[in-house]
Order: sequence, then C-alpha cells, then structure tokens
Amino acid sequence: MSSFEVTGGKKLKGELVPQGAKNEALQILCAVLLTPEKITISNIPDIIDVNKLIDLLKSLGVKVEKKKEGEYVFQADNVNVDYLLTDEYKKKAAALRGSIMVMGPLLARFGK
Repeated sequence: MSSFEVTGGKKLKGELVPQGAKNEALQILCAVLLTPEKITISNIPDIIDVNKLIDLLKSLGVKVEKKKEGEYVFQADNVNVDYLLTDEYKKKAAALRGSIMVMGPLLARFGK
C-alpha cells in the first residue's frame, strides 16, 4: 500500500483536479442547492447514481442544462422544499443512498 510522508517546516502548495468520481460528484451536485446563482460543474461522470441525483434535483425545482458531455449548468432559484414530503420524493430518495446529502444544503439555506 502506498503512503505519503509529510515532513514539517514546508508549506504545501499546488493544484488538484478532482477525478470526477461518484462520491465526489454527489457531494458537489448537492452543493448547488446552497445558492440561487447559476453554477457550472464540469467532469461529472455519466453513471446511474449521479444521473439519479440530477433527476432528483430537477424534481426539487433546480433548473438543469446539459452543456456538453460531463458539463452541466444548475440554477436552484426556485427550490420546492415541500417536495420532500411527497411520495414521489420518497420513492426517488429510496433508490439512491446519496440522496440524504441534499438535506444539509437545504437546511443551511432554508432552515428546514
């Protein structure tokens, strides 16, 4: 197994390009709920769980525009928080374990 050894006294610097892995993508996608502004996200993997979350965001009222493969623009300026109480939401959320991650941004922005 690989490891890193960090020796003190030197500042870390550099750049990191996210891999576009599923777990990273789910967290980033949920963060669009924090603002009504347009958000462009690139390097989104075309996989079932990610597509289910994008569909769930649409159902919540988030505007979603696919610009090209792996790149989307999101705008959460008309979020319907009451959608969380519907049977449709419960069905979609039950099909995606990562759906719980929408709760944090919704609570932070709307207080419920």
